[in-house]
This record gives sequence, C-alpha cells and structure tokens, in this order.
Amino acid sequence: MPSSRPSLTDVATAAGVSVATVSRALRGRGELSPETRTRVLQTAERLGYTRSGTPRGRPRGGTSRIFDLVLGHFHDPYTDEVVAGAHTAASRLSYDLVLTAERDDPGDDWPARIRSRGSAGVVLGLILPTAAQLEVVQGAGIPVVLLEPPSGTTQHVPSVRNTDHAGGSAAAEHLLAQGARRFIVIGGAPSYRYGRARIEGFLSTLDETAPAAPRILTTADWGAADARRACAAALDDLGGEGPIGLFACSDEMAAGAYRAIAEAGLAVGRHVLVVGYDDVRGARWLHPPLTTIRQPIREMAAAAVTLLAQMAGGAQLADEVVELPTVLVARGSTGRPR
Repeated sequence: MPSSRPSLTDVATAAGVSVATVSRALRGRGELSPETRTRVLQTAERLGYTRSGTPRGRPRGGTSRIFDLVLGHFHDPYTDEVVAGAHTAASRLSYDLVLTAERDDPGDDWPARIRSRGSAGVVLGLILPTAAQLEVVQGAGIPVVLLEPPSGTTQHVPSVRNTDHAGGSAAAEHLLAQGARRFIVIGGAPSYRYGRARIEGFLSTLDETAPAAPRILTTADWGAADARRACAAALDDLGGEGPIGLFACSDEMAAGAYRAIAEAGLAVGRHVLVVGYDDVRGARWLHPPLTTIRQPIREMAAAAVTLLAQMAGGAQLADEVVELPTVLVARGSTGRPR
C-alpha cells in the first residue's frame, strides 16, 4: 500500500518552524529569511511533499482585507466588549471584521469557511482549536491568534490573555483589608485555565496572610442561577465569626451570589463583602455596585487583531504570549474604604 502523503505539519516539524511559515515559504510570500525559506523548501522536497490534490488556501487574486473573529456565542456583556475592541482595531488597520460562530457540533466547518473566503487572519476567542482545525487554517497560510485560551496550549500559536492570577490575589488582598474574616470562593465549572488561575491567586494570598481563616471553595457553571445555589449552600455551611468575604470568578456569578445573600437575610457590603471578575457593564448597575477585577477586554481583543496584522505582514510570532494587566475597581459591594 502506498504511504500517506506528507502534510504541512510534517514539513513544519521536520524543518523546526510553524505551519504558517511552511505555507509562506512554499507560496513565496511573506518576509522570511533566505535561510529559513531554503530550509523549508529542502525539507519539503526531502519528504516528498506536494501541493497537488485538493485545492486549498487563499484566492489567487490575493488576500482579502478581512479578519475573522470566532466565538462560541455572541451578544452577552463579555463578547460585546470583545467585538467592540476587535472591530475598532481592525478598522484602524484597514481591515474588515467578520463574526464567525463556532457551533458545538463535530461537523462544524468554520475552518473551511474561513479558508474559502481567504481571510487574512483569525482570532479565536475562548476557544482552543483542534490540531485538524489548525491544519486547515494555517495550511492556507492564514495566521491564528488565541484570545483567552481556555486551557494551556503547546500548539505554537500566539495568544493574548490577562493577569488572572494577579487579579485573584488582588481580590483577596482587598477583602482582607476591608475586614473579611471568613471566605467563600466560587470557581467556574468547567474549570478553565483562567478560572483556575484566579482561584489559585486568591487562595495563595489567603494562605500567606490569613492561613487559619475559615473558607469554603465551591463551583458554579459560570452562570448566575447556579452561583446563587452554590452561594446559598456555602452560607449555610460556613463557620466562624466576622464579616464574610466572597470572591466569584465572574461578575455574572457575583450577581447570582447577591440573590443568595439577600435570601439569607444578609446585606451585601455589610455582612458579606463581594468581589467579582470582568467589570462588564452590568457590574456598576447592581445594588450596591459591584467591586470587581477589571480585565481589559477591549484592549485584549485589539491586541489580538494587532498581532494578526503583524503576522499577515510576515512577522514570526509563534509562542508569543501577550498579558495585559488587571486592576481592582472598588465599589459599594465591599463597603466603605478602610
């Protein structure tokens, strides 16, 4: 039986470069050093790689001035901020932005759709693509940037994220400074990379500063209703004396905790001091307004688009990680400043 035809991934691995670099070298595009281009071409020839077969890649007429933003869903406070930041940056760089939905379906063909329209680059928001999906997109010479990837990745793809661990640590420091002596921590389930980092930052600071403080670590499904249930159970079980400090991994979960606190006959900002995470637009509309860790969502999306523009121009940015800082925004949910 004949052996299977070598893929772009095979050539990239043998040459020690990214799939996108192999594609540019074979097409004669992009700003590559003569040594890199020669090494890729020689490796492809040695492996017997050929581009014959199923047509792939960008239209022969040239690359479209289009960036794709791929998200699992749209039209909530978080994704609205992502879209706004990505659109502003794309317009500034003279690109159009296409919104592409990733469906929870094994047959979803978003990589093929992106390839067929000759996109100049793709931002994947809160998505970790499979190796096969990356092969389709990068095999067409289309660069990819991950925005807040949900897990660690060894796929040699640049990413943009925020300082989640530092944000969790800042939440703990603030609650301790405001007089909290008992703690409830509501993590997200599934346990994504960024959620774990926030919890680890919070607990590490608590262990260093108040190791004997009573605490309950619980989880909710990243939604308000489930966070309300988790908070209610934690309030029933938490022992000890003194004000309660509550940290939720998202503002939506913090809003659910508000309901549970009120139903327990307690007051937010007085009996229970609450800190959320995100600083989406609804945070300041809660009563009292929510103290939260602001992650720069628009700026992160803009940074991802900027990386795409650099890669579309030939920059080699594999494994690049851009981390933007978080900041605590103090409001009424943690009481008056001390």
